[in-house]
Amino acid sequence: MTKKLFGTAMAVAALACLTGCVSNREFANVTPGANLKSIKTIYVVKQPKDDNGIELLIKDDLTKRGYTVTTGPELTTAYPADASVTYIDKWMWDITMYLLDLTITVKDPTGFPMATGQSHHASLTRESPPTMVHEVVDNIMKQANQ
Repeated sequence: MTKKLFGTAMAVAALACLTGCVSNREFANVTPGANLKSIKTIYVVKQPKDDNGIELLIKDDLTKRGYTVTTGPELTTAYPADASVTYIDKWMWDITMYLLDLTITVKDPTGFPMATGQSHHASLTRESPPTMVHEVVDNIMKQANQ
C-alpha cells in the first residue's frame, strides 16, 4: 500500500513539474477610452540591457502595419511621436537561451498606458522572438479594434 501511494505521489509530482515546461499564455488589454486608431507615429524605447534587438523586431512589426516608427533610448522629454512603446523581455536557459516572456506597453505622449499585451511561452512551447513580438502586437491591435 505504501509503495503504491509513493508511486502515485511521484507520478503526480512529475506531472506537476512538467506543466511549467508546456505553459503558454497571451493576453492584451486596452485602456477604456484609448484611441489607438489615431496613432500614426511611434517611438520604441530600447531597454538599456537588451542585447537581443527586441526594439528592432517591434519596429519592424509596427512598420509592416503602416506606422512610422523610430527607436532610441528612454528620453526625459516628450517622445517625438503620437505614442511610445516600452517592453520587458525575460529570457531563460534550457539547453539554449529562449524568450520566455514579452510584455509590450503602448503609452500616450504623457506616458499614460493605452494598451498592454503579453506573450509567455515556456520551453516546450517556445516561439521565436519575431513570432512573440507579432503575437503581442497582433493581440493589442485586435483588442483595440473591438
